[in-house]
Amino acid sequence: MSSTGISKPTILFNHYVNDDLEGESFVKDHIFSYIISGTHDIWSGNKMFSFKAGDYRFFKRNQLARYVKRTAPEGFRSIGVHIDQQTLKNMGEEYSLTAKGTYNGSPVAQLRPDPSLGQYVGSLTSYITSTDAFNEAIITLKAKELVFLLLQTQPMLKEAVFDFSDPGKIDIEAFMHTHFRYNVGLDRIAFLTGRSLSTFKRDFEKTFHTTPGKWLTQKRLEQAHYLINNENKTPTEIYLDLGFEDLSHFSFAYKKAFGISPSKG
Repeated sequence: MSSTGISKPTILFNHYVNDDLEGESFVKDHIFSYIISGTHDIWSGNKMFSFKAGDYRFFKRNQLARYVKRTAPEGFRSIGVHIDQQTLKNMGEEYSLTAKGTYNGSPVAQLRPDPSLGQYVGSLTSYITSTDAFNEAIITLKAKELVFLLLQTQPMLKEAVFDFSDPGKIDIEAFMHTHFRYNVGLDRIAFLTGRSLSTFKRDFEKTFHTTPGKWLTQKRLEQAHYLINNENKTPTEIYLDLGFEDLSHFSFAYKKAFGISPSKG
């Protein structure tokens, strides 16, 4: 799973060997994924989800996520389908499919195993590297097939898959306290809180009485100070997880805030 701007259905095969892979992403489209080998830890907001080989997962669109993909002897392997909004809108019009209510499930959900999902995953491999002229049309059909299987085996997902609205306006304070570690642009944070960038900045300063940039730096440094002094973490262990792009910037900001190098507490 990675940050994506995919605008058509896509089948992706992930294969990593040796070192574990860590990162963060903005999940733009709904994703169905199956783990073949290895394990996958994911944080959505401040909640962690752990998956292993044999698990089927659903990732709801429009969310920030952090992840660690841990390799097994065979590496980390997974296969996924990104389902774009246009394909879903076309299906909604063609088959009169709409969300009747609000999706109350988890934004990262483990799906109940079902033989039909297993058969479906097994049918995907031949389309991953195919360059056939009809490949794009076939992948669109496979994405539609997946949607019908999900509606049949996981009915609650209908409310998520056929909800085409942008994120609604949510509590900015709660969102920031659970997402301050994510190193993403303010425009994306504004979108996820249901605001334009200008409205987000205005509401943010009303709530926190400072700018988003200053608040994020202070919040991340406070968390770093706690982890270093109370949980014996080292700067190299935490700086990326707290949203700093490089160690030198983190060390400079930490020393400026606390008067001491992070390596010394």
